[in-house]
Amino acid sequence: MNYIGSKYKLCQDFLPSAIKNICGEDLSQMVFCDIFAGTGIVGRTFKKSVKKIISNDIEYYSYVLNRNYVGNCEEIEGKEQYIEELNSLPLIDSGFIFKNYCKGGNGERQYFTDKNGMRIDVCRTSIEEWKNENRISDDLYFFLLCSLIESADKVANTASVYGAYLKKIKRTALKDLVIQSADYELSENSNSVFNEDANTLIKKIEGDILYIDPPYNSRQYGANYHLLNTIAEYKVFNPQGKTGLRKYLRSKYCSSSTVVTEFEQLIRDAKFKYIFLSYNNEGLMSVQQIKSTMSKYGHYDLLQTEYHRFKADSNRISKADSTIEYLHILEK
Repeated sequence: MNYIGSKYKLCQDFLPSAIKNICGEDLSQMVFCDIFAGTGIVGRTFKKSVKKIISNDIEYYSYVLNRNYVGNCEEIEGKEQYIEELNSLPLIDSGFIFKNYCKGGNGERQYFTDKNGMRIDVCRTSIEEWKNENRISDDLYFFLLCSLIESADKVANTASVYGAYLKKIKRTALKDLVIQSADYELSENSNSVFNEDANTLIKKIEGDILYIDPPYNSRQYGANYHLLNTIAEYKVFNPQGKTGLRKYLRSKYCSSSTVVTEFEQLIRDAKFKYIFLSYNNEGLMSVQQIKSTMSKYGHYDLLQTEYHRFKADSNRISKADSTIEYLHILEK
């Protein structure tokens, strides 16, 4: 997925190397917590190298992704047959996505083509029916739901985020939606996946390594990815405004007036020996503010790397200027 703040590139070398350099090459007996998990790439990177992953995000679509990629560890028999069944279901024109987020529905919104919107609706309602009929397990339910969300995202008519749709249907959005399997890595772990506020959850958990990747600026993930939450939850509501926005949670990490206090509470309450914070040079908190806060609770260090990020414009995803990604390190 094209995702704001994705750590995919950093997970190729920088982040695993930095963490192992501090905590040791052998992490097999350590509990690793990814408390702002997003798409779950960090938890997935460490899934087979640690004793246990604790994954969390307050956004429900993120919970679904992580419940599949991190929470599912064993093979699910027959899961591909369900993917085939989803792709062969007859389309319906009475579903929530088609009616509210496609041109042929009740309004002018065009987040998806009519056909793809109808495909999302029939797949989403079928997955829920199968669950209610006890036809599928929880593991299979989240595998199928994750597969639907990621496949739908690939044909969305947006510039990577869902704050607005494009006026004209772009080439990738014209493709027919085909549900692809959200294949997860098998492991012997027994992981935990949560859908909670990070500052609330931190009081209930403990472990060895805490990785923190909070929002950096005023962009609210609940607004930027509202349609993924709508597909994930699939509950009827009255979409607001031109973009069909839903009510969403506002993070205190996205406000300059609350972020420092919220961050310090998280560090103070963390029952983890090693804490790693990813934050870049465009964030609301300065390097000095973060250093001052973390230094109160133990030994502080700082690493940094430069990398290219992707930025959404009105027509496409294009490379933006490089940014500096800081990795703040605390040993409590």
